[in-house]
Amino acid sequence: QVQLVESGGGLVQAGGSLRLSCAASGRTFSTYCVAWFRQAPGKEREFVAAIDWNGSSTYYRGSVKGRFTISRDNAKNTVYLQMNSLKPEDTAVHYCAAVLRLGPWVANNMDYWGKGTLVTVSS
Repeated sequence: QVQLVESGGGLVQAGGSLRLSCAASGRTFSTYCVAWFRQAPGKEREFVAAIDWNGSSTYYRGSVKGRFTISRDNAKNTVYLQMNSLKPEDTAVHYCAAVLRLGPWVANNMDYWGKGTLVTVSS
């Protein structure tokens, strides 16, 4: 039903910024909430941010609140994650995921996943 492709990852120095994109294809994109998760080497996948069906509500893990901004453009079938003031601990493969339900923002609850884009933050 939904295919997701992330882009925008790369190498950035601490304090820098990146904008990730999650491009969706398939039917009824606007009926899905979209979340970003990340997974560092040897660690569990963790929730980063999420946005509801029309972008009216957003959700963030505490460690990124105030630094990251999630947004969506349903006309372009795209969700963005603007990441500012990046820290080395943000280094991870970042995945976008789609789900019909508005939370809980747990990996097991997601219906569709992209393959990820790597964000590396150097100190």
